[in-house]
Amino acid sequence: MQFKYEYILVRYGELTTKGKNRRDFTSKLSRNIRNALKEFTALEYKITYDRLYIILNGEDQDAIVPILSQIYGLASFSLAAKVDSNIDAIVETAFNMVKHEDASKTFKVLTRRRYKPFAHRSDEINRLVATKILQETELKVDVRNYDIGIIVEVEEQQSYIMAQVYPGAGGYPTGISGKAHLLLSGGIDSPVAAALMQKRGLFVEAVHFASPPYTSPESLSKVMRLADKLTVNQKHLRVFIVPFTKLQLAIYDNVDESYAITIMRRMMFRISEALAIRQKSLALVSGESLGQVASQTVENISVINDVVKMPVFRPLIGSDKLEIIDHSKRLDTYDISIEPYDDACTIFTPKNPVTKPKLDMCETYEAKFDWQTLVDECIENVEIKTLRFNEKLDEQEDIF
Repeated sequence: MQFKYEYILVRYGELTTKGKNRRDFTSKLSRNIRNALKEFTALEYKITYDRLYIILNGEDQDAIVPILSQIYGLASFSLAAKVDSNIDAIVETAFNMVKHEDASKTFKVLTRRRYKPFAHRSDEINRLVATKILQETELKVDVRNYDIGIIVEVEEQQSYIMAQVYPGAGGYPTGISGKAHLLLSGGIDSPVAAALMQKRGLFVEAVHFASPPYTSPESLSKVMRLADKLTVNQKHLRVFIVPFTKLQLAIYDNVDESYAITIMRRMMFRISEALAIRQKSLALVSGESLGQVASQTVENISVINDVVKMPVFRPLIGSDKLEIIDHSKRLDTYDISIEPYDDACTIFTPKNPVTKPKLDMCETYEAKFDWQTLVDECIENVEIKTLRFNEKLDEQEDIF
């Protein structure tokens, strides 16, 4: 029989270092948690200086735990029972929490007296709880390699009893650091880059370049499903779908094949920056990893960056492919990313792309056609899709 907890005790991560800004961070974290758990309508919340308490009110604890583990800004959290601060209630509750555990398991009791005048010292509480469990169950004590860590936190009026610490996702609450626009392809890298920047507090909006009929409806569906994986930490995530076909064909009509990818990326960055400025974003985010492909050399990154003024964050720049793949699997985007549908970056891949492009050559090729009019056309005809966490894609506002 599973023990029914009454609370979830949430511990802050890096937020504890924020000083005078701490309230802003904890308020943002609370809003993000409330949004992610909005389907659990009976939940109540209480914020203190160093904790956030979620009152379950009978909601399904097993359904809440995996969602909460994805929220950025949490150091850890525990399911908890609250009792009056008297030793009998503490001992009995701790015992009830573990009495149905498998007899082969080991345990340790860890007490923290947050209220120092409490009548029993920490080591005495540990001993009283452990004695009850040893006398009435088959569990054994192991203070170094234990299966169950029973945590007792004693406050003046009430105490909290916990039997497991779940690791949090760490970082800062998404949205506390401002907003950025992500260049989102259908590949492995860009969703991981987005998640890493969300973890540092950035609210992300996505820009995707579609080139129908060369890119298929399945390709767009794939991108929307990748974007949907990024919504757990945001109230909503908007995807700006750029009609890129006309501009892309003009590039391949006017630019030497070896420079085509570099010029295409310069156009993508111009468009993304223009959309970001319109939406009051402060930066762009890209999934580039140094040297991974021809367009991600130092020289290519330099000439591509030349067309924008706002910062471009590349959180994967020093990561190798296996590290990125591992992260994408944890993010649950990998299986979607490897679906065999081409995007605008892959449909016209040249045989010998330039790895050390010259800025003057890029400008010479661009002078051959009226790219500015085509860029403006892309921006004016962009389509915006809005995604929200835990809403089915086919029920989202204005999706397909």
